[in-house]
Amino acid sequence: MTLVLNDPLPIRPAAPADPRKQAHERAKLAKRLRRQVGQAIADYGMIEDGDKVMVCLSGGKDSYTMLDILLQLQKKAPVRFELVAVNLDQKQPGFPEHVLPEYLRSIGVPFTILEQDTYSVVKRVVPEGKTMCSLCSRMRRGALYTHAKEQGFTKIALGHHRDDLVATFFMNLFFHAKLASMPPKLRSDDGEHVVIRPLATCREADLVAYADWKQFPIIPCTLCGSQENLQRKQVGRMLAAWDREFPGRVDTIARALADVRPSQLADTKLFDFLSLGRLGDAPLPDAHAWLAGDEASPLPEF
Repeated sequence: MTLVLNDPLPIRPAAPADPRKQAHERAKLAKRLRRQVGQAIADYGMIEDGDKVMVCLSGGKDSYTMLDILLQLQKKAPVRFELVAVNLDQKQPGFPEHVLPEYLRSIGVPFTILEQDTYSVVKRVVPEGKTMCSLCSRMRRGALYTHAKEQGFTKIALGHHRDDLVATFFMNLFFHAKLASMPPKLRSDDGEHVVIRPLATCREADLVAYADWKQFPIIPCTLCGSQENLQRKQVGRMLAAWDREFPGRVDTIARALADVRPSQLADTKLFDFLSLGRLGDAPLPDAHAWLAGDEASPLPEF
């Protein structure tokens, strides 16, 4: 018996995108990002009248989008504030030094390029295969804070988004045994700087789509970006899997970060469990008194 194979079906080219639909979707995306950033600024008091904001520009999709949205909001904001882009050139081999200055000049944004060879320090100090992010971020933060103080910036804007905040929450939960994330607004440990994260409620997928639409000149990081087994990347893969299997789960977790119930947890520093349901005003015995009875009782013999 002769087996006759049918000719393969012809591959049909994908239908061209409808320009009107594409424009509509892009307009919706831009409006959504402006609304989310504007709401975050209002909810957390990120920007006030007279602020001089240092927009930290790394060359990645997040910081490009942050600057772009802040520039749009600046035109119609109820307060007057100044935006200055600042990039730290860490002297990574092959870093295209011309890209950011050319882009920032093209859109008319004042900027400063700081130069500090943190790359060589990190490569020298951190053993091969170990995570570089911690040391790299500390050195980068120190350089940016120093510049902010010298130039009189009142706010420092970073491009962390919703997914970064959720990932940091799980990083702290899994590896540091604490419930903590990156807040939308914080004061630095030395008390001299206020850091804001205008993209705190924005989905990373929206930032990817926006950057692709705007064709920002993305500069990849060849230092930490080359480390595939970072704990943060592992957590990121977990969140991505959840998002595929359970759409909306990551968004629910992100909303939970803004709805904390101290009385439903177990931190005695955040909630006065000792006073809850007390009978009378007599002082409570401390832990040593409770544990003393345990020490006095002999262990049973088997």
